[in-house]
Amino acid sequence: MPTPLKVAVIGAGLSGLIAGRELERESHEVVVFEKSHRLGGVWVYDPRTESDLLGIDPDREIVHATIYKSLRTNSPRQIMGFSDYMFEGKEYGDPRMFPGHQEFLSYLEDFAEKFGVTKLIRFNSEVTRVELLDATNEFVVEWKTKGVSSSEVFDAVVVCNGHNSQPRAALDIPGITYSTINHALTSYGPV
Repeated sequence: MPTPLKVAVIGAGLSGLIAGRELERESHEVVVFEKSHRLGGVWVYDPRTESDLLGIDPDREIVHATIYKSLRTNSPRQIMGFSDYMFEGKEYGDPRMFPGHQEFLSYLEDFAEKFGVTKLIRFNSEVTRVELLDATNEFVVEWKTKGVSSSEVFDAVVVCNGHNSQPRAALDIPGITYSTINHALTSYGPV
């Protein structure tokens, strides 16, 4: 049997939860870093919107929300879920074929609790730096919790922070300025 590794997983969304569970099943020592106060990643609804919808202002308050209040999945519940923990058959108050984001978040919370992943998560811990130490082939992971920085050495790092955390917009379109795009975006208000 291979030697267990000390592994950092960055992000407690769907991918981070699965990575944490599978690594622990293989007897590795796992720490899941989550910058927010709860698990779920993109499935956590936040009604706030950023003041700079294009993400150009580095001093803006960053709102990590990519879903809207009435979002329903585009996959039927019969094919959602994990092979050993099906979504179908779970009761979260809405029996329709295409579940809402609240239901899927409840499913993820139940999954994390059932498989012991919740206890691996360090909530309110934002990873600020990961560096490979050439001499030892280990990684130094730095994070902040309530403004206090800490660091720890890991044998491996799995990055599960998603690709939807920063807006991506084509700003180099002749005749279009940032203020024109920002005005168009803010004119419609939140969805």
